[in-house]
Amino acid sequence: MTVSGHPGSGTSTLVAGLCKQLNWEMLNGGQVFRNTAAEKGMTLEAFGQYCIDDDSVDKELDQMLTDAMLSENSPQIVESRLAGWWAFKHQLNCPRIWIEVSEEVRANRVVNREGGNEEEQLALIRERMEYDGARYKQLYDIDIESKEPYTCIIDSDTMNAEQVLSAALEHLEAYS
Repeated sequence: MTVSGHPGSGTSTLVAGLCKQLNWEMLNGGQVFRNTAAEKGMTLEAFGQYCIDDDSVDKELDQMLTDAMLSENSPQIVESRLAGWWAFKHQLNCPRIWIEVSEEVRANRVVNREGGNEEEQLALIRERMEYDGARYKQLYDIDIESKEPYTCIIDSDTMNAEQVLSAALEHLEAYS
């Protein structure tokens, strides 16, 4: 199964709940990114800039996720913004969940988690979405806003973590 969504959408929270509930293993694309930055002795910001300057790094990290998904020893859940797309493009028969949430709610969540104010966070979210959207289009011809690859879209604007988990579990049961 894959879980995807924009930053601040709650994918990590959902995956943690699924892993606990189902005793599943997971691979987190964001953690792969953070680990690679640490291995290179770089801050996340510096590594992000490094990726901008050398698009082969993004491609290498995305290939690692794809290889893991295609492996016989694949974890039950792969979480990343493009995991659903990779499963779709490789015709993997698995649930592909997208967590949909408004920019405003995501900004509020980031403020609650990291501080700052909502206006600043909203501006950063919009800037990142524009940059990431252009990058995914250029690298892979993917429109990150398209929901084509997903078997389930959970609109979590008015849902708490338990409700999102419940919706995902219902989808898994129906998908089986």
